[in-house]
Amino acid sequence: MRSNKMKHAFAVLFLLFAALAVFAALLWFRVIKINHPKGLKGADISSYQGQTDWAELSKHMDFVFVKATEGSGSTDDMFVENFTGAKEAGLVTGAYHFFSFDSSGSTQAENFINALESTGQTDGMLPPVIDVELYGEYTDSPKPADEAVPEIKAMISAIEEKYGTKPIIYTTLKTRFRYKEAFDGCMLWERNVFFRPLHNDWTFWQYSDSEKFDGYDGDEEFIDMNVFSGSMEDLESITLKSQ
Repeated sequence: MRSNKMKHAFAVLFLLFAALAVFAALLWFRVIKINHPKGLKGADISSYQGQTDWAELSKHMDFVFVKATEGSGSTDDMFVENFTGAKEAGLVTGAYHFFSFDSSGSTQAENFINALESTGQTDGMLPPVIDVELYGEYTDSPKPADEAVPEIKAMISAIEEKYGTKPIIYTTLKTRFRYKEAFDGCMLWERNVFFRPLHNDWTFWQYSDSEKFDGYDGDEEFIDMNVFSGSMEDLESITLKSQ
């Protein structure tokens, strides 16, 4: 009798773990999606999406962040075209910089600011974004905080001096807590494509990296989608104003 009960218990546990494994796999490969937040939606776009039909894409969102720069010397090939097209389509528009752990924060700020100024349309844009995430060799061996934080702070200070507001920080769980000392006073844009962020202090939340729409023809078929934590009035209130 005890043997039968043990077999039954093991069978139940096996089925439970199997079900959890299947669920995890479906979640990992984006077959099922848990995140369906309500609120103002927006994408983040780069040259990976190719030519963008902003009139079409704007039907699915209220705001957008377009990639401007990376590191100290790289500018996204589609930046000005994307930035201008998004604004002309009536989207509340912002721009982001992909932070490099291999160059100084001050030179990265210079690269980013030069790109923003080249649009001639910074008035009314969302605060500049610094995308701080692990990549390449730093995925497994992150830059020590005592080396990265001063450079992130230097970039934040340069942007604040130029535009009169701190930048938004795009972060993941790994970078949010590793480099949190640098992010004081900055609005947070948090990535979590599986679940709602554990902390409710985010301003933007990247809830999906696997959405598809009509209106672009790049090699990257998916688009990241985000939600804003407030109303349209709130969103417009944080845009840059003429100084």
